[in-house]
Amino acid sequence: MAVSKRQETRALSAGERELVEMSRPMALRALSDSQLAIVQKQLRARRDRARTVADRQRRELRGKAPARGAAPSKADEGSRLKLSVLTTALKRVDAETQRRRKTKAKTSLVASAKKALALKQKAKRPAPPASGRGTNSGPRGKARIEVENHVPRSTRGRVRAQMARAQAKRDSR
Repeated sequence: MAVSKRQETRALSAGERELVEMSRPMALRALSDSQLAIVQKQLRARRDRARTVADRQRRELRGKAPARGAAPSKADEGSRLKLSVLTTALKRVDAETQRRRKTKAKTSLVASAKKALALKQKAKRPAPPASGRGTNSGPRGKARIEVENHVPRSTRGRVRAQMARAQAKRDSR
């Protein structure tokens, strides 16, 4: 469910409102990495505190815990709304952090690949001599000798199919 600005203003304190405004997409793009990390840390702390308060109020309403204030809680909608707004803001900040991390990783990978290519091209060996053999080509191997297979093709196919059926039977257990 979308939360209106009026509901956000009612549910959040001034500091929390400022943090939520910093988590909007245009403001996030303007933040540096260190500022983004600070906002993320503060939002996480506020969200955890709101979660604790909402859980405590919910337990009070159900009668599972004693009242912490002068009067027991009568409703927890405000706490749940605050928790929802802060969670949404933290998700936006986390997504931006992840996007930046992926971008940095990709640019780093491209840079290292270009460096490796440059080193590889720099270290290219000279062409082998015209005789056809290089200096380090090693001993020459013998030509491959084809051995005639004495098992008929029909038997080979039948055995292969039999083994496939047996394997399928084992796999189905």
